[in-house]
Amino acid sequence: MLWTDRELTAWLDELLPATRMAEFEAQLRTDKTLQARVAQVIRHRDQGGNTIGEVWQRGRLSCPSRTEMGGYLLGTLNADAAHYIEFHLQTVGCRVCQANLHDLEEQSNQPEQAPGRRRRFFESSAGLLRNNDDSAAF
Repeated sequence: MLWTDRELTAWLDELLPATRMAEFEAQLRTDKTLQARVAQVIRHRDQGGNTIGEVWQRGRLSCPSRTEMGGYLLGTLNADAAHYIEFHLQTVGCRVCQANLHDLEEQSNQPEQAPGRRRRFFESSAGLLRNNDDSAAF
């Protein structure tokens, strides 16, 4: 199987979909040419060589924000935004966004913890909160 340099870079950044990553690693174990290409890509990266695609991928510029992912879960996004997130998760197979979505799903299944967290946060910072009149006396 032939691999593009972008796929090699995605493998280095652990951004390939799990099935592609497994295929790549299986081939990498025995393919000396592929091993040499990976070494070349690593050297290129170490020397500061970046393509626009690499910058885009490393910066995750096409990834939806956590707020957008939350809207996707709640079903509050418009159809175009929801379709894009589905494409990004399923077709592109972005592992970072899949993990983000999984985390949001887990958080939504534990609603009792939020009030407790808020209370503890408030209690730990209550001494820092002052009325403007109180702060003028100091």
